[in-house]
Parts: sequence; C-alpha cells; structure tokens
Amino acid sequence: MGNVQILLRQHVGAPCAPCVEVGADVKKGTLIATPTGLGANIFSSVYGKVVEIKDDRIVIEPAAEQPDEFVPIDVPEDASKLDMVKAAGIVGMGGAGFPTGVKLSIDLAETPMGEIDPEINPELPADFKLDCERGYILINAAECEPGLEHNIRQIEEQTDKVIRGVKYCMEITNADKAIFAIKKKNQKAVKILDAALKDEPAISMHLLPDIYPMGEERAVVRECLGVNLTTTQLPSAAKSVVVNLETAAKVAEAIDEKKPCITKNLTVRGKLVGGNAAHVFMDVPVGVSVGELIEKAGGIDGAYGEIIMGGAFTGKATEMEEPITKTTGAILVTMEFPDLHGANVGLLVCACGGNEDRMRDIAAKMNGKVVSVCRCKQAIENKPGAPLKCLRPGNCPGQVKNNLQFKKDKCEYIIIGNCSDCSNTVMASGPKMGLKVFHQTDHVMRTIGHALYRTLRVSKQVSQDIDF
Repeated sequence: MGNVQILLRQHVGAPCAPCVEVGADVKKGTLIATPTGLGANIFSSVYGKVVEIKDDRIVIEPAAEQPDEFVPIDVPEDASKLDMVKAAGIVGMGGAGFPTGVKLSIDLAETPMGEIDPEINPELPADFKLDCERGYILINAAECEPGLEHNIRQIEEQTDKVIRGVKYCMEITNADKAIFAIKKKNQKAVKILDAALKDEPAISMHLLPDIYPMGEERAVVRECLGVNLTTTQLPSAAKSVVVNLETAAKVAEAIDEKKPCITKNLTVRGKLVGGNAAHVFMDVPVGVSVGELIEKAGGIDGAYGEIIMGGAFTGKATEMEEPITKTTGAILVTMEFPDLHGANVGLLVCACGGNEDRMRDIAAKMNGKVVSVCRCKQAIENKPGAPLKCLRPGNCPGQVKNNLQFKKDKCEYIIIGNCSDCSNTVMASGPKMGLKVFHQTDHVMRTIGHALYRTLRVSKQVSQDIDF
C-alpha cells in the first residue's frame, strides 16, 4: 500500500482542521481532523505515521502490518445514539456528503408537513396528508448511477446490519415508518429484503423503474410518498429523511461497534484487463489511491479515454494518484473518445448530469468546438453559483426550444447530460433537425456494455409499493 492521503474536505461544509502533527503515529480510528463549522470528524483509516500535512490533506505512510482492530469513537458511556453518529464522522455515503449527524438531528414527530405546491402537484389536494403519524426514513437503495453494484451487494450480504441501521435512524428521528427505495430489476436483493422484512411491519419496500435519476433525493420522496417537492424544499417538508443505504450501515457500525467512518464501499469498472465486469470492493480504507484500486481490479487494458471518480453522470475526471473519500462511489476507466475534428458543438446542461465545466471538459476531449450552451428549462438555479436543481427529477418536458437554438447557432453535434426522460425528449426533435447527439455518459456506457441514454424504452409507471 502506498501513502494514504486523507482529504480535509469529504463532506458538505467547511474543510476540517488537522488535530495531529507531522511525525505522529496513528492507528485505524485515530481522530486526525475536526470540523471548523458544518462538517464531520475525520479519522485515520490505517496504522502508520503522519508524514505530511498540506492545505487540503493529511498524508500518512502506512505501517507494514495493518491489524483489524480500530480505535473506538470517544463518547461517554451514556452517549445518545445521535451523539455516536456525530462522533463517528458519518456523512452521506451516496455522494452528497451531508453530515449524517446533522441530518438525523430532527424530530419528525414534531415536524409539520410543508406546503404542497399545486403547480408541480396538480393531482394532490392542498390539504394532502401522508399515511403516517410521525414520519418516514426513506432508504435510498436505488444505486442510481448505471453500472455500479456495491449498494446492491451490501443489501445481499449485510442485510441485518443495514436493517439495524434503518431502525436506529427511525429511533433517532422518531419516525414510525421506513421505506426501502430499490429498483425492481435487482431481483435477488429484492427477494432477500422481502424475507428479512417479514417480521418488520414498520418497514416496507417501494420498487423503482430502471431509469435515471431515481436515486435523487427529491425523486425518492416523490416515488415513495407521491409528493413533488420544490427545488428549495428538503425531504423534511414531506415529514421524511432520506438516508443512503451505505450510510445506514455506517450508523449501525457506529452504534453497535463504536466504529468511526474510515472505510468506503465502491465499484471499479471499465476498460480493465479481464473485461468490463464490475469489481466491488467493500471496506476500502479512505485515502487509498485511485491507481491502487485500478490495479487491484486488474489494471487498465491498453489506451483509454479518461478515469472518472464517481458515476458516469455526476462523477469527474481524476488521476491515478488521487485518493478516494467517504463519498466516492466508483472508479470508471473509459474507452477512448471519438474525434469530432473541431466541429461545432452545443452543450445541453441539465441538473441531473455534469455541470457546464464537466460538459466542456468532455467536449474538449472529443476535440469539439463549443459554440452554444443551453440549459434544460427544468434546471433551476436557486441562487447564483449554486448547483442546479431539477424541478421534477426524471420527468422532463420537451427540448424543442433548445434544439432550435443549437440549430440556429450552427451546431453539428450536441452533447447532453440529461436524465433518461430528458434524453428521450431531446431525441424526439434533435435528430430531425440534423443534430448529432452524444450523451456525456456514452463513452462509459459503451465501455461497460450498457445501453446508451437516448430514447426511453422503460416505462416510468412501474413503481409500486410492497408492504410486508
């Protein structure tokens, strides 16, 4: 194992401040950085010595021997379950990185239902009430990004731990019900959950269609509870808290074992020696390099396009020496990019995919000249510079106006980063105007043998509730 680099910002909020010095000996679970504002504790994920502290990271040289034992979180004997979650430094492990201790610091029994926006909820009465007295924990088990498999693997192999974590989340927030949001296609995991929930009357499943982005937080609320939240409303407006599946398992570890958040589950996949099948790695020490995990998966097979940290939609290009964090879900090695030979390109920026910088990065790697940039009309900027939010994630209007603009701007190609339904609406008019369409995920989908995001062929109406 090479040096472990532990970033000081692995969460929403401000970077943490180091609380160790160069030369310090550390163990798995040694507290090495603490929040300076909104944030979460950061721990060493290995036994070793601190060899460098930079502005953005702490570098640790691992010891030759790496015992399984870890330093338990430092909490009083009478610490509450919420205090344990906070002390363990758990964040949203699905990629969002919001501190879980803050997210669970809500009493859903005392939280009023938010206002229903009639414009985006025309089918709901203004006095709509949820079928729940106190509130819901919604478990995001959608494994939203295509090609990833580690969340589903955890359901299959660590079902009891995940359910314990869900129960703890319910207890902490005073929720009286929980719902697993999982795609119907994951039949093995669904059957395992089915059996495990037979004696859990307060916990149910909701089966999702296999379209992107069913794992977006407000999409989970809509699919499970039937409520469309506005772009500024949190799930608490629907008396709910959305918790990623892996995050729930970390909550169980913190409470049952007093284990700090020092490892990550992830999928490594793509143009690798041995084929493009998914390599699932569980409990990888935070701070291990991208290159080490790629080598563990077989190594890169010849020339490649780029390495992505994260999913095909929301990930970004990375380098071999960069470290994984608490929020890293995947490492994807892609095939080489097509060459557009300087042709004019339009970018359709969507809240569900890469931002404009990421889209421009892809266009440059394809040797395209960006001459036009449009935004999906449902992509809302709540405040200047903030990430875009989709008005109705996964349920998109037509894109004729944007395609007409691309045509007017003399684009030969357009690169889109849209959800399944939005891509569908692009394809309804773009090709008829002579626009050649690339999706920002094409090079990934082709590499892993996944269908391209073009015309939607899966019904959006296959969602259903399963109660046990």
